[in-house]
This record gives sequence, structure tokens and C-alpha cells, in this order.
Amino acid sequence: MSLASLSCPGLVLRRVSDAADRPARDARWAGLMQAAQAGDSRAYETLLRECLPLLRAICRQRLREPAEIEDAVQDTLLTLHRVRHTYDPARPFRPWIAAIADRRALDRLRTLVRRRGREADIAAAEHVGVAGDAEARLLSADLRGAVKELPESQRTALQLTKIEALSLAEASERSRMSIGALKVATHRAVQSLRRRLGGEP
Repeated sequence: MSLASLSCPGLVLRRVSDAADRPARDARWAGLMQAAQAGDSRAYETLLRECLPLLRAICRQRLREPAEIEDAVQDTLLTLHRVRHTYDPARPFRPWIAAIADRRALDRLRTLVRRRGREADIAAAEHVGVAGDAEARLLSADLRGAVKELPESQRTALQLTKIEALSLAEASERSRMSIGALKVATHRAVQSLRRRLGGEP
């Protein structure tokens, strides 16, 4: 436990409480989503309001600028509205919506990369980490040749899952590849590009 935690016992208790409350909150969100799918607009509004802090936290991990974070949150809400009928109530709700928020934040990051026109300009999002950085670099001009040299299945998987940021289900439908094959092809493509960049042995 950190010294900061020891000096802030209230913070520790709040975090423990949050963790303990999470299963109940997740079940509540799943119930609200199921009600929203059935046409309950009040349940839908309640769900969106309660999810906002989570969505902002996820987008803040990818982006630094407050305006970009809020844009990513709004993109997430729009996507949720468009695909809410695809949610399976038998599955946990939090990972489902978290994945949508993460993809929309990455979309914003890629837009920033395109706007600035060169890889060095992603410094504003360095905290994304190695994997996120590599994903953003896929859009830089000096990598286009390397992407073109990938096998067709890997190029397709990379384009759909990383650059267009489609869900695996959407990418599978577009590519006519199974979800398992998409995962393997995407992983191999990213590993191949990292090796060519000198990021991995």
C-alpha cells in the first residue's frame, strides 16, 4: 500500500467500497439496458447518466485534451444508441460498453494523428502505452508500405479491427472471416509490424 493511501484512509475505504459495489452496479446496468432494449426510455436515460463517469475515465486513458475526451464520450453514446439492440443480456454489460468507449477513444486518437500528419505528433497521447502507440503508428505514412506487404488476410484484419476499429463481430461479417481467424490474423499483423519497426525482437 502506498504512503498516499496510508495518509488518505478515506480514499482507500472509498476504493474498497467501489470494488464491493461493482457487481451490484454491473447487474443494475445490465437490467437497465435490458429494459431500454424493451423500449423503456427512462431506464435508458438513467443508464447513460450513471455510465458517464466510467466512459470519461476510459476515454481519459487514451486522450489528454478535455475537448477530445468529451468528443470521444459523445461518440461512445452515439455508438451505444446505434448498436444497443446487439447487447446480449446474458453477458456482462460493463466490458461491452467499455470496449465501445475504448474504440471510440482510439478513433479520436487516430484522427489526431492524421491531423498532425506525422508520428512524432502523437506525444500528446504517449501515456497510451506501447500497444496503443503501435496501433496509432499504423496510420503513419512510413508504415503504409510495410502494411501493403502483409498477407491479405492480415491486412484485412488490421484494417477492420485496428484502423476502422470495428468490433470483432462487425469485422467478421465484413471480411467473412471467423472471429478466431480475425484475432489470429490481427495479432500476427501487429507483431510483424512491430518487428519491422524494431519495437520487438
